[in-house]
Amino acid sequence: MNKDLVLDIKDLTFFYKKDNPIYNNFSLELKKGELVTIFGKSGSGKTTLFELILGSLKPISGTINKSNISMIFQDPYNSFHPTYTIFEQIKDVIKNNYKKEELDEFLLKLSLDRNLLNKKPHELSGGQLQRCSILRALLMKPDLLLVDEPTSALDNIIAYDVMKLLINLLNNCAILLITHDLQMASWCSDKIIRLEENARK
Repeated sequence: MNKDLVLDIKDLTFFYKKDNPIYNNFSLELKKGELVTIFGKSGSGKTTLFELILGSLKPISGTINKSNISMIFQDPYNSFHPTYTIFEQIKDVIKNNYKKEELDEFLLKLSLDRNLLNKKPHELSGGQLQRCSILRALLMKPDLLLVDEPTSALDNIIAYDVMKLLINLLNNCAILLITHDLQMASWCSDKIIRLEENARK
């Protein structure tokens, strides 16, 4: 792949039922510095696309080439183990990439108190845990960041700040975003793909 190309999907076909393809010869390129939004109704294939990119589902045909990925999930409670502290789980995934200065910088930008990292997931609010999920993904230093409804558990002010933070990362990575918020998508995206119009083409 081109060094700036972090996702290259060519002629992707996928279906659960043969007579109802979710994707039919679908192609997408994403370069560093770009934010592309996947927009569509429930059942249109948004989550399926992420699962295909991550490799948990296999295409019927076509190819998916991608660089280093991290992901921000919509439901943070399912993305953290309930019996370990937040910091233990962050430390496990970032390993040798960990730098205290970077952690402190992101904590400040995400309005997170360091003491929260010593707590277990059930001790945090949904908004706090979602911001911890974002923190973990950013510290992995991805080339491609898959983002599934990142602000659904946040109030409007923090949601806006979180999106600004993600946009500021675009010098170092690309972002593929799932959202139901078309207004936010229009504000932050270089391109919006409406699956009900495009996925089957």
